[in-house]
Amino acid sequence: MSDFSASWSLSRKRFLDEIAGLDGEQLNWRIYPGCLTIGEMALHVAGVEASFASQLCGISLEPGLDRIKLAATEGVVNDSPFPFASSEIDAAFVASALESTRALLEPIISAADEASRSQQIKSALGPIITGEGAFARLGFHAAYHQGQAYLLKNSPDFPR
Repeated sequence: MSDFSASWSLSRKRFLDEIAGLDGEQLNWRIYPGCLTIGEMALHVAGVEASFASQLCGISLEPGLDRIKLAATEGVVNDSPFPFASSEIDAAFVASALESTRALLEPIISAADEASRSQQIKSALGPIITGEGAFARLGFHAAYHQGQAYLLKNSPDFPR
């Protein structure tokens, strides 16, 4: 296990625990226009994982994962529409997306060898970063969104 794997696993588990048991209405609830829903956050987390994994391995993703990869940026860090409609975002789809990207990324971040650490890739926010920078970002990324999900879930108007 690499030095990055433990923080990524912990951050990701806390996010998964925070969104566990949410239904479609809860996953798609928007506190205000333009704010990500919890479901969109989850697909964004999966999208960043797919983006980093595909770049670090130099692979093309299968069509389903390629679309999930779009959630790293589309409608999140740019003005494009989010790549999934709320009608597509339910608990099963979110769980499947996160499981697919975990399976893709886990071997890479667990090994985190020198070749992947020194590789240059494009961050979801735009700058060119090293693989080491990607691993460091992945270590806190899901927990960042876990905090947002917690706040949304505790809003007085959140559907119960």
